[in-house]
Amino acid sequence: MAESDWDTVTVLRKKGSAAQSKSKQAILSAQRKGESVETSKKWAAGQNKQHVVTKNTAKLDRETEELSHHRVPLEVGKVIQQGRQNKGLTQKDLATQINEKPQIIAEYESGKAIPNNQVMGKIERAIGLKLRGKEIGLPLDPVLKKK
Repeated sequence: MAESDWDTVTVLRKKGSAAQSKSKQAILSAQRKGESVETSKKWAAGQNKQHVVTKNTAKLDRETEELSHHRVPLEVGKVIQQGRQNKGLTQKDLATQINEKPQIIAEYESGKAIPNNQVMGKIERAIGLKLRGKEIGLPLDPVLKKK
C-alpha cells in the first residue's frame, strides 16, 4: 500500500430555486428525507404594520390585572333586541339605519361587544329606548327626541 490510486470524482447536482425551497411540496419532501427544515412566518410582511397600536390595545394595556374589557350586559342586549323587534326591524335594517355593520348589532345583542357611547346613542335613538344609566329599557325622554 505504498501508493494509492485516487480518482477525482465530481458530483453535479441542481440546486433548487428559492421559490422551490419555499413551496409546501419541497418542505414536505425534505422532511420525508430526514433533512433539517426551518420555516418561519413573517408577521405583517410588507404591510408596514409592525408598530400599530389600536385604541383597544392601549386600553387593554392600561387595564388592571384582569386584562379584559368590560362587555355590554346581556340585559342591554335583550332591550336592543326587543326594541328592534317592536319596531319591526331586522338586525340588518337597524344597522343600516344607524350606519353600522350588522355584525355590530349582533355583538351588542349577544353581549359580546365592548360598549361604545356613540354606537349606544345611535341605537337608543333608533329604537327609542334607554340603554345606558339606571333606567335601562325605559322610553327616551320626548324632549330629547326633538333635538
